[in-house]
Amino acid sequence: MYSDIAAWWPLLSRPEDYEEEALFYTRALAVACAERPREVLELGSGGGNNASHMKSEFSMTLVDLSPEMLKVSRRLNPECVHIEGDMRTVRLGRDFDAVFVHDAVAYMTSADDLAAAVATAFVHTRPGGAALFCPDHTRENFTGATDHGGYDGDGRGLRYLEWIWDPDPADSSHIADYAYLLRDRDGSVRVLQDRHYCGLFGESEWIDILTEAGFAASLAPFVHSEVEEDAVVVVGTRPAR
Repeated sequence: MYSDIAAWWPLLSRPEDYEEEALFYTRALAVACAERPREVLELGSGGGNNASHMKSEFSMTLVDLSPEMLKVSRRLNPECVHIEGDMRTVRLGRDFDAVFVHDAVAYMTSADDLAAAVATAFVHTRPGGAALFCPDHTRENFTGATDHGGYDGDGRGLRYLEWIWDPDPADSSHIADYAYLLRDRDGSVRVLQDRHYCGLFGESEWIDILTEAGFAASLAPFVHSEVEEDAVVVVGTRPAR
């Protein structure tokens, strides 16, 4: 999905579906920062769906590892700065009022990977600023699940089945399997399978990793009309000088 068929992304995940959660992230960043944030760095920005809402409040710089997904985001968010880079290693040589890391943080499957991504967020956060991390799951709230969806548009259609499961509860990862049905403009249909390896860390691990990086770390409930009550986001504030 993030390479060969990235152009189909808007038929899997529409920007309008992100309005409620993007408003939550916008407010959470405003509360966490000592002063109202204006410049925000998003690490793992993907197709730019969150940014399409958050850019009305912030000047957004969007970093993603996938050039194909950046191409999708540029069409949606031409006014934002787009940079190809790995959240574990990218260094832009400047800082921001806040750093936002949505569910792309799930692709950190080891504690070392997660610590590297958190370190990237820290070095790009101004003193008094904050970083917000939004894992889909923590060890405490993980449950296996299935989901489905998809949309039609521009003569094409996509439907997907998602299956989240954990083959080894003792390690720091789980699996998200996807099956895609892609209907092209000529009516032909393809079936593709896509496996994603995702990280899974306990809440105390999150707090320890952020604290080690230099953040003052805390957990906050993720409030959304379609999400269960035990979902959390991880907030890191960088102490003012």
